[in-house]
Amino acid sequence: MSSSHHNRLFPENIELNVGGKYFSTSVLTLTRESDSLLGRIFSGRQTVNKDESGKYFIDRDGLLFRYILDFLRTNQLNLPKDFQEIARLKIEAEFFEIKSLQMQLDLYNRARKRAETIHNELFGYLTLHIRGTYAFGRTGQVEVNFRKLQRIVVCGRVCLCREVFGETLNESRETNPEVNRYTNRFYLKHNYVEKAFKRLHDCDFKLVSSSGGKCWNTSDGAKSDEDKWDHFTIHVFLRG
Repeated sequence: MSSSHHNRLFPENIELNVGGKYFSTSVLTLTRESDSLLGRIFSGRQTVNKDESGKYFIDRDGLLFRYILDFLRTNQLNLPKDFQEIARLKIEAEFFEIKSLQMQLDLYNRARKRAETIHNELFGYLTLHIRGTYAFGRTGQVEVNFRKLQRIVVCGRVCLCREVFGETLNESRETNPEVNRYTNRFYLKHNYVEKAFKRLHDCDFKLVSSSGGKCWNTSDGAKSDEDKWDHFTIHVFLRG
């Protein structure tokens, strides 16, 4: 149906009442999607009621209709960054039978989910579990000669562990290839706590918690000095 015929049926400017919200637009905008509900109504192929003031009345969500109308005007989907009503807007697009908008909303929703997945992969916790002692001189003197670490265990999501520690990560005990799972079976190939801390700092992780304690049970009887100083520490880091 030609645009001149539309103009004979309807005025050039259309006043709408959608769920109590008022809109003013052109008949050309409303008929841009000719096979849509609005296209059929404002080309004379389907009837519509008017309210008491003479505005064409459609009993739908007026707050969401602004996005419907904006799409018809621009042929682009423009939503606020914090928009949280994709599902409801999709229902409105289906009601108005605007297929191109439905496709755009599907693409938008998939892109948002991908972004959320990337965000979830980038942010999270990593925990270092460290067990160590102090080595003493052969003379049995009280002074401590040096710190002696047994192993630095890394716990957290696999993709984060690999991102931070890279080639220094020993994965020999972990056989599951899934990268988005959690593990407590990684450990570092070195025993340098400061080096591990620097890696975490360089990847924007912040220390949020630490705890520790002794590993030796005094009821076990006589132990060497190193056994007596056997201890553990746990450091929790967050990037978020």
